[in-house]
Amino acid sequence: MKSIYSIFLGFISLVFSLILCYWFLAIPSAFEADQSCHSLLAIYSENPQEYGCDHDTETHQWILFQKQVNSDPAKIIKRFRYRFL
Repeated sequence: MKSIYSIFLGFISLVFSLILCYWFLAIPSAFEADQSCHSLLAIYSENPQEYGCDHDTETHQWILFQKQVNSDPAKIIKRFRYRFL
């Protein structure tokens, strides 16, 4: 019984640690994530038609991507995840 309690306590500690990491490593707001994406986009501005920033509402992040030719999927350069709730 004591070992089950230890395993349960370890599992709860792991879940709590993951939630704290998720919360503290994210950008505080969508606006700040947008600003970060577009400021990094300015660095890649040698060819503005080749790069872009887009907002993904399902995953709560802004994505800096490189457009590909011939309808290939875009190459993701960086993700800017922000806190939700």
